[in-house]
Amino acid sequence: MRNTFSLKTLSVAVAAFSVASVASAAGLDRSGQDITAFLQDGTYAETVYTYIDADVTGKDTSGNKIDDIAEDYDFFRYGVKTDINDTFSIGVLYDEPFGAAADYVGDSNFVDATGEGTNVEVRTESLTGILGAKFGQNKNFQVYGGPVAQRVKADVKLRGEAYSVANGYTLNVNADQDYGWLAGASYSKPEIALKAALTYRSEIEHTANSAELYPFVDSLPIPGLSANRSGDIEITTPESVNFDFQTGINPTTLATAKVRWVPWSDFAITPGLYNGFSQVLATLPQGTGIPPEGLDLVSYDDDQWQVELGLAKRLTPALAVSGNIGWDSGAGDPVTSLGPIEGYYSVGLGAKYNITENWAVSAGGKYLWFGDAEGQIPSKTVVSNFEDNDGYVLGAKISYQSK
Repeated sequence: MRNTFSLKTLSVAVAAFSVASVASAAGLDRSGQDITAFLQDGTYAETVYTYIDADVTGKDTSGNKIDDIAEDYDFFRYGVKTDINDTFSIGVLYDEPFGAAADYVGDSNFVDATGEGTNVEVRTESLTGILGAKFGQNKNFQVYGGPVAQRVKADVKLRGEAYSVANGYTLNVNADQDYGWLAGASYSKPEIALKAALTYRSEIEHTANSAELYPFVDSLPIPGLSANRSGDIEITTPESVNFDFQTGINPTTLATAKVRWVPWSDFAITPGLYNGFSQVLATLPQGTGIPPEGLDLVSYDDDQWQVELGLAKRLTPALAVSGNIGWDSGAGDPVTSLGPIEGYYSVGLGAKYNITENWAVSAGGKYLWFGDAEGQIPSKTVVSNFEDNDGYVLGAKISYQSK
């Protein structure tokens, strides 16, 4: 049957960064863990670059202005996929799914007397191998899955009177690699350019070497606790579910939808010294409000939902343009002072140009309106307020496809 909706120009997503998240929009979500490269027809490869610039300012509870804490952040995503035969396909994907980059400067309750400010840096890398098998009379259905190797490292510094006795606390988490898995199913109907895919990624449990410094601990003679601790820390990056959908509206127009869910309410970073000392504080008068089990350094109250809707239009055989709108629920409010954003709304524009029959370039931009949020320390005490913030994302992609 002839493909009535011959949308080759539009076949590689709506924009160069279609589900790219922004720094701490919800939890530590970054790349959106996109797998659409594997869902392309024939042999396909892509390189995607994403740059994030957010402006996150606010005030502490003393009324001091907090200058922009969101550091610029960029990352790459790579994907390659090919068909072994008309039934089996294989692919390899690389992305940087989770991360954070925040730095407090200036004169606020998040900067100590020496001028050193609160800072957080978290980076992850994931490499995913996928094997897919098509079935059905016209090979419209596909199931796929494979292993995921993930690497994580982190550095956190808490500075300033906002953190009370934790002022001066430092955590360094050495790089650790561990493994999880991915599984999903998809359906396609080329006659109307329809593709739909549901993908599940497992959580990944890391046990990493870490070092903590907690200066205030030495001010209280507590048996078994000292201001320095080295040992293992367990960090479990969350599971996730992605739904990707596209369909042709007419022979030159494509509609897309993406939905993502991440249970950030199950996520926590709980360093041993930080948690152990908070358990001691819970027994003292100054520890009012601290639960007996102690405190997590980072945790979230809500799960993340992310939705993006888009339209793409082929203007010429080689050129297509696209637009999208998006919404991210955030992961709760109040939220950790290390990432004080309560989700966002977004609008984006993109374009794709086919240089040759096989090679194409894509580029685009996305503007984001961040939700207002109150920043809190681990004890749930609100210490700051962030309002009227925004940011933008720029993306570029080079792709190759041979059907």
